Amino acid sequence: MKDEFITFTIGKQKNIALIAHDGKKNELIQWCADNKSTLEKHFLCGTGTTARMITEKTGLPVKGYNSGPLGGDQQIGAKVVEGKVDFIVFFSDPLEAQPHDPDVKALLRIAQVYDIPIANNKATADFMITSAFMDKEYEHQVINFKRNIQERAKSL
Repeated sequence: MKDEFITFTIGKQKNIALIAHDGKKNELIQWCADNKSTLEKHFLCGTGTTARMITEKTGLPVKGYNSGPLGGDQQIGAKVVEGKVDFIVFFSDPLEAQPHDPDVKALLRIAQVYDIPIANNKATADFMITSAFMDKEYEHQVINFKRNIQERAKSL
């Protein structure tokens, strides 16, 4: 069972995904402006409209993917799987129904599977961005899914 887990390392420079539902975009933009000096040390990406608005209003460079309803949440989830996103700030709106709710749930699930820090509100984002781990590498253990699947296949 020695290879039951594998070690992932989140580097000193984080790959941070920034996402917000429409009703929370201004709050995320303000949070980015308030934390600009920290965020500018990291690689930033986000879903379409949110990424564009953050760049326009804060000057932070944010690589944009598709908007959430057009697959942006799924694109960011794929980047988590590829090891290219290792920190997510997602200001979701719990009081508004979202047409792409299954995509949002899939992103949250994949972040859990890969043990990726994810903030769903400002308070959590504040705690995460002020963590001592923001300025150094962080190693964490993740289930070795490849091995897990191989073992399950043997029992079928």
